[in-house]
Amino acid sequence: MNDSNSKENLTSISLGEFSKPESARDFVKVAMTGDQLKRYSRQILLSGVGEEGQLKLLRSKVLLVGAGGLGSPIALYLTASGVGTLGIVDYDRVDLTNIHRQVLHGTDDVGKPKTVSAMETLFRTNPEVTIHLYPHRFLAGNALELISAYDVVIDGSDNFETKFLINDAAFFAGKPYVFGGAVRFDGQASLFFPKAGGPCLRCMFPEIPPPGTSPLSSEVGVLGVVPGQIGLIQAGEVLKFLLGIGNTLLGRFLVYNFLRADFSTFTVERNPNCPLCGQNPTITGISDRQLQPVDHPPISR
Repeated sequence: MNDSNSKENLTSISLGEFSKPESARDFVKVAMTGDQLKRYSRQILLSGVGEEGQLKLLRSKVLLVGAGGLGSPIALYLTASGVGTLGIVDYDRVDLTNIHRQVLHGTDDVGKPKTVSAMETLFRTNPEVTIHLYPHRFLAGNALELISAYDVVIDGSDNFETKFLINDAAFFAGKPYVFGGAVRFDGQASLFFPKAGGPCLRCMFPEIPPPGTSPLSSEVGVLGVVPGQIGLIQAGEVLKFLLGIGNTLLGRFLVYNFLRADFSTFTVERNPNCPLCGQNPTITGISDRQLQPVDHPPISR
């Protein structure tokens, strides 16, 4: 996390033929077109959605950090569902090792920036959405400004440093954070939103776990469908939050095991001793220093 924190990291870019003019892409704010009514007709039939709910989605803005295994199903389904604006943060390029789980990208995309490959795929799914690309690292210097421009931030990252940075920046921006993780045959998901009375990630883990305690998929592997399943749950959490329907994972932590076909949840309460959202916080801003792994096991909630 030592890359430049310059303003260029916040540039929203449009590339080539896949970019639509703003006047065409910044669509409907008050009513839907005939094509939109048809495109979203099966959702509009739902009593919890209707035309009003679909318009909420069309006006919504979601920031996705990571266009990989988790981010692929998240982006595809939020775009297909009609979330009007999607921001995608990812500095990486498509690699052949990604293809088995990162379904936004195909074999012909190897070597492309993931943001570009993702945009091409998403515009084929729904050409009316607005997509902002941030092909840079998500850093302490740009996280707060990025998240502040969106309604919800959703986690498609694969390392704890980024997850804790999203958590901290979302707290200071007052935005909900939809968490997700997947490795081997296991996955997790939750919704953190202290502003609404729920916990944050640091209520469970006050500090970033040390290296080696939370291995990456590049070290121990991951079955391709597992991040797909978790990403769909995360996308669902975003839709429930934006529409104001159902019971979200706020205050609950979901754990999934593929081999046992088992989903379970446990309650996560707001921790009064949390260093970020507790009664006497010790973290009062975002800095690289607060995002370094500690040398001892994390304290449980």
